Amino acid sequence: MKTENKPCIHIEKARQHNLKNISLDIPRDELVVICGPSGSGKSTLAFDIVYAEGQRRYVESLSAYARQFLPQMDKPDVEKIEGLSPAISLEQQSVSRNPRSTVGTVTEIHDFLRVFFARLGRMYCPQCDRPIEARAADEIIGDILALPPGSKFMVLAPLVELQKGTHQDKFKKLKAEGFARVRVDGAFHTLDDVPALDKNKKHSIDLVVDRLVNKEGIRGRLADSVELALRYGEGRLVLHEPDKGEAERDTIHSTTSVCPHCHISLPAPSPQLFSFNGPQGACPRCVGLGSVDYFEPRLIAPNRGLSLNTGALLPWATDKMFSRYESALKALGKRFKFTLSTPLEQFSDAALAALFYGEDEHGKPAAGSLGLRRNWMGGNVALGASGDYQSEHFAEAQRTQSALSVSDKRWPGVIPLLEKGMQYGEAWREVLARFRQSMDCPDCKGARLNADALAVRVDDLNIAQFCALSVERSLEWLHKRTFTGRHALIAEPLLKELTFRLSFMRNVGLEYLSLGRSMSTLSGGEAQRIRLASQLGSGLVGVTYVLDEPSIGLHPRDNERLLGTLRSLQARGNTVLVVEHDEATICAADTVIELGPGSGSRGGELMFQGPVDDLLGTADTLTARYLRGDESIPLPDARREAQGELLLHNVTTNNLRGIDCRIPLGVLTCVTGVSGSGKSSLVVDTLYKHLALNLGLRVDQPGAIGGLRYEKGGAPVERIVAIDQTPIGRTPRSNPATYTKIFDEIRNIFSMTPDARKRGYKPGRFSFNVRGGRCEACGGDGQIRVEMHFLPDVYVTCDVCKGRRYNHETLEVRYKGLNIAEVLDLTVHQARQLFENYPGLERRLAVLEEVGLEYLRLGQPATTLSGGEAQRIKISRELGKRSLPGTMYILDEPTTGLHMHEVGKLIKVLHALVDKGASVVVIEHNTDMILAADHVLDMGPGGGENGGLIVSAGTPEAIVADPNSVTGRFLMQERTDRLKRRKS
Repeated sequence: MKTENKPCIHIEKARQHNLKNISLDIPRDELVVICGPSGSGKSTLAFDIVYAEGQRRYVESLSAYARQFLPQMDKPDVEKIEGLSPAISLEQQSVSRNPRSTVGTVTEIHDFLRVFFARLGRMYCPQCDRPIEARAADEIIGDILALPPGSKFMVLAPLVELQKGTHQDKFKKLKAEGFARVRVDGAFHTLDDVPALDKNKKHSIDLVVDRLVNKEGIRGRLADSVELALRYGEGRLVLHEPDKGEAERDTIHSTTSVCPHCHISLPAPSPQLFSFNGPQGACPRCVGLGSVDYFEPRLIAPNRGLSLNTGALLPWATDKMFSRYESALKALGKRFKFTLSTPLEQFSDAALAALFYGEDEHGKPAAGSLGLRRNWMGGNVALGASGDYQSEHFAEAQRTQSALSVSDKRWPGVIPLLEKGMQYGEAWREVLARFRQSMDCPDCKGARLNADALAVRVDDLNIAQFCALSVERSLEWLHKRTFTGRHALIAEPLLKELTFRLSFMRNVGLEYLSLGRSMSTLSGGEAQRIRLASQLGSGLVGVTYVLDEPSIGLHPRDNERLLGTLRSLQARGNTVLVVEHDEATICAADTVIELGPGSGSRGGELMFQGPVDDLLGTADTLTARYLRGDESIPLPDARREAQGELLLHNVTTNNLRGIDCRIPLGVLTCVTGVSGSGKSSLVVDTLYKHLALNLGLRVDQPGAIGGLRYEKGGAPVERIVAIDQTPIGRTPRSNPATYTKIFDEIRNIFSMTPDARKRGYKPGRFSFNVRGGRCEACGGDGQIRVEMHFLPDVYVTCDVCKGRRYNHETLEVRYKGLNIAEVLDLTVHQARQLFENYPGLERRLAVLEEVGLEYLRLGQPATTLSGGEAQRIKISRELGKRSLPGTMYILDEPTTGLHMHEVGKLIKVLHALVDKGASVVVIEHNTDMILAADHVLDMGPGGGENGGLIVSAGTPEAIVADPNSVTGRFLMQERTDRLKRRKS
């Protein structure tokens, strides 16, 4: 399809993945939206063709030397591409799993903050919180002379602090100047015998200026030594007091910064001091992560209905392990009035504390190793939780752990014993990891930085406190700051840059985020909008921006700001190419490209290209029919009544304001609200993590909660499942058949064929993951990778098996005329017809059809599946179970990546889960999903510190009628807009 008289990206005969030889022109310098069903080829067109080819051509223009350091992009299967401009990809997959990545570091705002606090901050004493002032040399001499008479000490000058290199030139220079000794990395050496230093490691070097004993008449010599040390140490010296039966002590003295009351000197602030990714600034306890691991009693003993001799303590569940401590536990029971057959739920609080944390010298329960007492009895632990724990390394771990000496007179505690066990080899640490949780570091309180860095403040905030503010509050704080004198000159460019970057984050709807928020906790849409904010600040023109559903995680209220951001990018002279399902975004586009008509092999065709008015007017496509209202998702005939309630009491996780929240059971509940209102904090960080913890599952840092109980006859949740859009596998060997266990049944069927029985083939013969039946030339992959050095690796079809993965003998076995490779190439719909005589297998395949995946091939590699397809495969595996009482499903924005038509199918699937007895809790902004729910919790009223409350609760009709609900207003507005489009 040609676009007349407009600059465009011209694509001819695209055949990548499922695209069927399509040709089209994508207008440049416009906002272009690509829509269509999930799996129809949208991402293939946008990312695998437009972005990949633009990136590949740029990389090819570089030298061969430079190319080896850059990722190589495959050349797309296209006849011709013309009119490409440099391309920048902003994908959902940009969420970093690096625990050190925060919003501040990713946006580079933290780099400017480090300079801001280093140059404008004032130091305060970590002990007395008084301002630290500079001290003169005479004052330093007076402090040293105040040492007890006869004290031995050294005056050192710090020369190098954690710097790489051999530093040989420095040693030679010092020797030539008449010095004799240095301290290198804590060890003293003469300058004649300094060991060779590794140039790739960081070293610290102190010059020994003098060695003295505090006695009368040394002031003159000391004054000379102090002056010399301050000169070589650039205003700093180290007073070293050698070992006198206690630990050696270093005291830093400085002419620039020392507490006048505590006599504590701090290093002069530098940008490195405020980085938690380096040794100068990182908290020494958590090494800059902000959290530490500890043993959680509820994971060690998840079933408090069991007794000690029936395996209540999972790490010691085997007879061999328990026998080591049996006599000591019996003696402990006599002191705290329990026996080995007493269920843990009948233990007193003191007995539980002594069991887990041990006894002190007075026979009282000791504190935990981290100084904490966990409210273990507060959780409703499921009595059906397994007491067994199997690990392939368990036997090895038992062999490698030495028998710890335990006295019958004083019990050390389960947790201290397990902590000692962490020292006995990797295998044992792997076993014990299951019983550990993470929590905020007790030293830095989650701030990640050491005390020196946190002691520097600008007015009333240190850098960690500033990073804990929301973007909106950060901007307000910066606007109120005034500086005078030379500080005003330093502050001007820093304030301008910080305000500039923070404003862009506000413009893309992220004003509720804090700079200290870990990137791993963000949704795909939030991470994508963070990168979008960074691009706004770059000021590039003539670029093609390719975005993947930027509206993810956005409430309809915030869509206008996002669209304004995309328009500002386009107005500069950039092409903005967006893969999107959101109605508002589609209707705001200059040009719409729709692919379809279906998914997978049924998609890949160009259904429409042109302006939005034409799409809404005459086009007969799936998207057009839904936008006009010709087709719609039907509302349920009636709302279900709750089968009891789960009460979360006094929830204070993140920005939640001590709320009491009632989660109805046995219904479909939708939690909605503006971005940052506290939906994920309530559902994921609090509800899911506490239920999982009570079921003996490992979770990190569960949210703060006053209590959790069941009311109005609600049965306890016995199983909890979180379904997200992460891939079902990370290698091409994983596929829908293997993930859903369909392949196990298919292999059994093949092993029962007459030919297989005659040959003695077992089900394992038909697996491409094990030797015997697979093609050994390609290892069952069907392809062989050929390294091309400066070019991308090439995957060629295996010459031996022709891509079929199996050897000749295995492929000779057939079922209804098809071999195992041909069966894996069938679609779900075809496979269901083939195996109609096997009810169990046919039922599983029927479930895949119910969730709209009838087009998928059984052996399609997991790496080629979209997020929406992966999520629906996970749901289908759960739907395959006949009944689900006591099960709760939690889904976070399940409509991501789904077309309006597929959202209707997903709603049917979720209702099917509820019909089987499950409870379903969904975090969602999609209006069709909200209207289909039995119960809605609307959070707000705003984001960040303006949110954290339940604004409205009830049926969707009650939410629409509530004037306080922002969501209700948009539900009403969307209905009105659809009605207008239908009439026009």
